Amino acid sequence: MKTLCARPMIAFVIAMAAAIPAFGQEIEPGSEQEAAAVRGTVETFKQALRSGDAEAALAQLHAEVRVFEAGHAETRAEYAEGHLAADMAFLQAVESTTTEDRVDISGDMALYMSQYASKGEFRGREIDSHGTETMVLVRVGDAWKILHIHWSSR
Repeated sequence: MKTLCARPMIAFVIAMAAAIPAFGQEIEPGSEQEAAAVRGTVETFKQALRSGDAEAALAQLHAEVRVFEAGHAETRAEYAEGHLAADMAFLQAVESTTTEDRVDISGDMALYMSQYASKGEFRGREIDSHGTETMVLVRVGDAWKILHIHWSSR
Protein backbone atom coordinates (compact mmCIF):
# COMPACT_ATOMS: atom_id res chain seq x y z
CA MET A 1 0.00 0.00 0.00
CA LYS A 2 1.26 3.46 -0.82
CA THR A 3 2.11 5.76 2.04
CA LEU A 4 0.39 9.12 1.82
CA CYS A 5 2.44 12.21 2.49
CA ALA A 6 0.95 13.98 5.50
CA ARG A 7 1.86 17.53 4.44
CA PRO A 8 -0.48 17.78 1.41
CA MET A 9 -3.35 16.22 3.42
CA ILE A 10 -2.79 18.60 6.34
CA ALA A 11 -2.69 21.58 3.97
CA PHE A 12 -5.89 20.36 2.33
CA VAL A 13 -7.71 20.03 5.67
CA ILE A 14 -6.55 23.50 6.76
CA ALA A 15 -7.72 24.99 3.44
CA MET A 16 -11.11 23.28 3.79
CA ALA A 17 -11.49 24.50 7.37
CA ALA A 18 -10.79 28.06 6.28
CA ALA A 19 -13.19 27.84 3.33
CA ILE A 20 -16.19 26.28 5.08
CA PRO A 21 -18.50 28.61 7.01
CA ALA A 22 -18.42 28.31 10.78
CA PHE A 23 -21.01 26.03 12.33
CA GLY A 24 -24.24 27.93 12.80
CA GLN A 25 -23.41 30.47 10.09
CA GLU A 26 -25.92 30.84 7.26
CA ILE A 27 -25.03 29.19 3.98
CA GLU A 28 -25.10 31.13 0.72
CA PRO A 29 -28.46 31.66 -1.00
CA GLY A 30 -29.12 28.93 -3.57
CA SER A 31 -26.86 26.51 -1.74
CA GLU A 32 -29.80 24.35 -0.64
CA GLN A 33 -30.00 22.96 -4.18
CA GLU A 34 -26.27 22.30 -4.13
CA ALA A 35 -26.56 20.68 -0.69
CA ALA A 36 -29.30 18.42 -2.08
CA ALA A 37 -27.00 17.51 -5.00
CA VAL A 38 -24.16 16.68 -2.59
CA ARG A 39 -26.50 14.53 -0.47
CA GLY A 40 -27.69 12.89 -3.70
CA THR A 41 -24.16 11.85 -4.61
CA VAL A 42 -23.57 10.47 -1.11
CA GLU A 43 -26.90 8.60 -1.15
CA THR A 44 -26.23 7.20 -4.64
CA PHE A 45 -22.87 5.92 -3.36
CA LYS A 46 -24.43 4.33 -0.26
CA GLN A 47 -27.33 2.83 -2.24
CA ALA A 48 -24.85 1.28 -4.67
CA LEU A 49 -22.99 -0.24 -1.71
CA ARG A 50 -26.28 -1.56 -0.23
CA SER A 51 -27.28 -3.12 -3.54
CA GLY A 52 -23.84 -4.63 -4.16
CA ASP A 53 -23.21 -2.56 -7.29
CA ALA A 54 -19.47 -1.93 -7.15
CA GLU A 55 -19.40 -0.18 -10.53
CA ALA A 56 -22.08 2.34 -9.49
CA ALA A 57 -20.35 2.94 -6.14
CA LEU A 58 -16.98 3.55 -7.78
CA ALA A 59 -18.62 5.91 -10.30
CA GLN A 60 -19.36 8.32 -7.41
CA LEU A 61 -15.69 8.46 -6.40
CA HIS A 62 -13.20 10.98 -7.76
CA ALA A 63 -10.17 9.42 -9.47
CA GLU A 64 -7.95 10.77 -6.65
CA VAL A 65 -10.22 9.66 -3.76
CA ARG A 66 -8.72 8.54 -0.45
CA VAL A 67 -10.79 6.26 1.77
CA PHE A 68 -9.86 6.18 5.45
CA GLU A 69 -11.32 3.28 7.43
CA ALA A 70 -10.16 0.59 9.81
CA GLY A 71 -6.87 2.41 10.31
CA HIS A 72 -5.97 2.35 6.60
CA ALA A 73 -5.87 4.94 3.83
CA GLU A 74 -6.72 3.54 0.40
CA THR A 75 -6.60 4.95 -3.11
CA ARG A 76 -9.55 4.31 -5.43
CA ALA A 77 -7.87 1.20 -6.87
CA GLU A 78 -6.91 -0.09 -3.42
CA TYR A 79 -10.44 0.48 -2.14
CA ALA A 80 -11.90 -1.32 -5.18
CA GLU A 81 -9.62 -4.29 -4.51
CA GLY A 82 -9.82 -4.11 -0.71
CA HIS A 83 -12.57 -2.82 1.56
CA LEU A 84 -15.24 -2.24 -1.11
CA ALA A 85 -16.47 -5.85 -1.07
CA ALA A 86 -16.61 -5.91 2.75
CA ASP A 87 -18.41 -2.55 2.84
CA MET A 88 -21.03 -3.86 0.41
CA ALA A 89 -21.47 -7.09 2.38
CA PHE A 90 -21.78 -5.16 5.64
CA LEU A 91 -24.41 -2.72 4.33
CA GLN A 92 -26.39 -5.57 2.80
CA ALA A 93 -26.47 -7.40 6.12
CA VAL A 94 -26.81 -4.56 8.62
CA GLU A 95 -29.39 -1.77 8.74
CA SER A 96 -27.64 1.60 8.94
CA THR A 97 -29.62 4.76 9.59
CA THR A 98 -28.35 8.32 9.31
CA THR A 99 -29.27 10.08 12.55
CA GLU A 100 -27.86 13.49 11.66
CA ASP A 101 -26.13 15.04 8.67
CA ARG A 102 -24.82 18.37 7.51
CA VAL A 103 -23.52 19.78 4.23
CA ASP A 104 -21.27 22.84 3.99
CA ILE A 105 -20.30 24.16 0.57
CA SER A 106 -17.61 26.60 -0.47
CA GLY A 107 -17.28 27.11 -4.20
CA ASP A 108 -16.55 23.79 -5.88
CA MET A 109 -15.89 21.92 -2.62
CA ALA A 110 -18.36 20.44 -0.19
CA LEU A 111 -18.05 18.87 3.22
CA TYR A 112 -20.61 16.19 4.13
CA MET A 113 -20.70 15.10 7.77
CA SER A 114 -23.03 12.57 9.33
CA GLN A 115 -23.68 10.40 12.33
CA TYR A 116 -25.30 6.99 11.94
CA ALA A 117 -26.51 3.94 13.85
CA SER A 118 -26.05 0.37 12.64
CA LYS A 119 -27.91 -2.72 13.88
CA GLY A 120 -27.98 -6.28 12.67
CA GLU A 121 -25.77 -9.32 12.32
CA PHE A 122 -22.61 -9.53 10.26
CA ARG A 123 -20.38 -12.59 9.93
CA GLY A 124 -21.89 -14.18 13.02
CA ARG A 125 -21.57 -11.06 15.20
CA GLU A 126 -24.36 -8.90 16.57
CA ILE A 127 -23.83 -5.30 15.49
CA ASP A 128 -25.17 -2.39 17.54
CA SER A 129 -22.86 0.52 16.82
CA HIS A 130 -22.77 4.24 16.20
CA GLY A 131 -20.44 6.04 13.88
CA THR A 132 -19.46 9.19 12.11
CA GLU A 133 -18.54 9.80 8.52
CA THR A 134 -16.92 12.70 6.77
CA MET A 135 -16.81 13.08 3.01
CA VAL A 136 -15.17 15.84 0.99
CA LEU A 137 -16.71 16.26 -2.45
CA VAL A 138 -15.57 18.32 -5.42
CA ARG A 139 -17.58 19.58 -8.35
CA VAL A 140 -16.55 17.91 -11.60
CA GLY A 141 -18.49 19.49 -14.44
CA ASP A 142 -22.13 19.35 -13.40
CA ALA A 143 -21.64 16.54 -10.87
CA TRP A 144 -20.22 16.14 -7.38
CA LYS A 145 -17.57 13.44 -6.86
CA ILE A 146 -16.34 12.08 -3.54
CA LEU A 147 -12.68 13.01 -3.02
CA HIS A 148 -12.23 11.84 0.57
CA ILE A 149 -14.10 9.50 2.93
CA HIS A 150 -13.42 8.89 6.61
CA TRP A 151 -15.52 6.41 8.55
CA SER A 152 -15.25 5.85 12.28
CA SER A 153 -17.47 3.70 14.48
CA ARG A 154 -17.81 2.70 18.09
